[in-house]
Amino acid sequence: MGRATLAERLRIAGCVFADDEAELLLTAATTPEELEQMVRHRVRGVPLEQIVGWAEFGGLRIAVAPGVFVPRRRTELLLQQALLLAPPQPIVVELCCGSAALTVAVASTLQDVEVYATDIDTAAVQWARRNLSRLSGSAVALEGDLYEPLPHSLAGRVDLLLANAPYVPTGSIELLPREARLYEPRLALDGGADGLDIVRRIVAGAKRWLAANGQLLVETTNGQASATTAAFERDGLASRSVTSDELDATVAIGWLANVTSQDKQSGAGH
Repeated sequence: MGRATLAERLRIAGCVFADDEAELLLTAATTPEELEQMVRHRVRGVPLEQIVGWAEFGGLRIAVAPGVFVPRRRTELLLQQALLLAPPQPIVVELCCGSAALTVAVASTLQDVEVYATDIDTAAVQWARRNLSRLSGSAVALEGDLYEPLPHSLAGRVDLLLANAPYVPTGSIELLPREARLYEPRLALDGGADGLDIVRRIVAGAKRWLAANGQLLVETTNGQASATTAAFERDGLASRSVTSDELDATVAIGWLANVTSQDKQSGAGH
């Protein structure tokens, strides 16, 4: 199958970046039969990343598979902020880690980092472990609900607590693109009635785990930002939000309220 013919099939199916996708599929397929199967999956709406087996995030290839949440480019804002705030030799925890794209990107950039990733979904944890296995430092993926599987020894010692938790309101799930709606786990998308059920649980538990100058970073939306930061403040965390128009992304950032703004911005005090 030629590139132009393949791109046209993808374009008719509604793929916005049909030419780029055609190139990726041609590169990934090892036989004409495999290529045809891949194209049929894509035309049906299966995410391209799940078909080729990887997603690009932070300049890295993150392994994914059918049924695993695909890391989004917008989450690179969370990555950027985490790297800005990281102290030397940080302890990093990622909740709702999915494939652990954030953890891999942070640990691949920083030196002497100790990282932990948790997720309630067994399949996600399996792929998180696969991705973390490429790291040379201390990196652990744990299965369980939010903080539950973390070692108790981490209490009061976490410098960066990261979460791209589910934040789509339940009533909006059916409005999502079919790639997400049909082929990604609902528990990775559904954030409850207002989209903030999981976020509120994360915020409520954060104080136990954060170091004195630790930072909690949670992906949210511009429309949910005020409610998210209000949840931070109700649970004793000072907060602010950062937005990127380029990435169409918003991150809420919280820290222990008794830490000064200057300390918070510097990330000092590990």
